Amino acid sequence: MLKINMFSSADKVAGQGVGSAYVELMGLLKKYFPDQFKVTVNRFGERSDVSHYHTIDPQFYLSTFSDRRGRKIGYVHFLPETLEGSLKIPQPFRGWFYQYVIQFYKRMDELVVVNPSFIDKLVADGIPREKVTYIPNFVAKKEFHPEGKAVRQQMRKKLGLGASDFVVFGNGQVQERKGVADFIKLAVENPDIQFVWAGGFSFGRMTDGYSDFKRVIANPPANLKFTNIVPRKDLIHYYNMADLFLLPSYDELFPMSVLEAFSCGTPVLLRDLDLYRAIITGYYQPAADEAAMNDQIRRFRRNPAALANLRQRALAGAAHYSEPRLAKIWQQFYAQQAALAKGTPHDTQE
Repeated sequence: MLKINMFSSADKVAGQGVGSAYVELMGLLKKYFPDQFKVTVNRFGERSDVSHYHTIDPQFYLSTFSDRRGRKIGYVHFLPETLEGSLKIPQPFRGWFYQYVIQFYKRMDELVVVNPSFIDKLVADGIPREKVTYIPNFVAKKEFHPEGKAVRQQMRKKLGLGASDFVVFGNGQVQERKGVADFIKLAVENPDIQFVWAGGFSFGRMTDGYSDFKRVIANPPANLKFTNIVPRKDLIHYYNMADLFLLPSYDELFPMSVLEAFSCGTPVLLRDLDLYRAIITGYYQPAADEAAMNDQIRRFRRNPAALANLRQRALAGAAHYSEPRLAKIWQQFYAQQAALAKGTPHDTQE
């Protein structure tokens, strides 16, 4: 049995995608490979075939120097530049932290990125291209799926929304990078449409834009609701009660919220980013800026057929990034890495 030791503190901070991706992978390994993989978490003293690092905690960095680690795998959920607009880190600490992030990644034998557009950026930071593997995120259909009209109306009633209201839903940390300011502006410009944002300040006052967003949340427009951080197990109800999912982020890796929306069959509208074109082209509606988002929201409200077509595209995206498909990819990846750790050849063909 292959021994995999996960190093992670991803589930200690609520409302962040890193934690969601970690939970999904742990669930996948338990469901599909209970007799093939022995998975442990944060076992510093145990020897393993593969050590998979999900977060970059300093104690995890120190553990990479142990000869018990086997093949060291780093999960790249962010790069230094993707933290801009998320956290306020003053100089010189910001520069030191950014250097630490890259040094952590360089300690790995292999890196896994969730978006291929980040490979070139890692190479530019001095990491050999052959050490980087692309494996996309996924969500389990058991956790996120269409629920039906009854649950939809029940959730709307709970939120004080009408059965016939057109509802735009967004999810994520309340911060500049997520484009929350544009979400607020769209609500102001469309008083006849309901807007709901599920998320809060996962990192408190360190969040970029904290003071301004705090004021808006305390006194939002009448058609805009901020729910604070919602437990992940409850998010399915929010996706299902919405007519349209909107994530106006300026920068992302592979947002779990988009996959969750796809899996629930919720139509998706996103800012038109290069990184999305690399992974989910055809499954969502792109919009260049806030004005274009405004036009698309109004178009979909007027045109139920166009909205229904976008819903079918979302379901197609869910099928492409399905749990069974990704299970095979992870199985093959771990087996290959364990073989490399032992210095034995491994057939990577399915």
